[in-house]
Amino acid sequence: MSVRPDNRLADVPMTPLACHTCGARVEVRKSSWDQTSIQWHDDSVDTCVERRATNPGAGPNAGAFRGCSALRDSVREAAVRGDLQIVDEDPLKANPEIPDDAHTH
Repeated sequence: MSVRPDNRLADVPMTPLACHTCGARVEVRKSSWDQTSIQWHDDSVDTCVERRATNPGAGPNAGAFRGCSALRDSVREAAVRGDLQIVDEDPLKANPEIPDDAHTH
């Protein structure tokens, strides 16, 4: 059995991005409006205020970091401005909680 190479980054590589709150620099790739890949570096882990404030819990995933809301906002703003390419070209829904057919009634 052969392993298929992952060529996704060849087409749309990760883009450097700084958090607008703390300045932590990460690499980001947006596959869609709902899916984001983030590569943290040692210095960005140390810089991120929310990441430093996280208290590890118990269990096998105790050290898992759920994400930084400030960085999430920075990524979204960059995507909306067009500074961050989105691989899936489907437009951002204005209000994803409301079904499309509800807008016509």
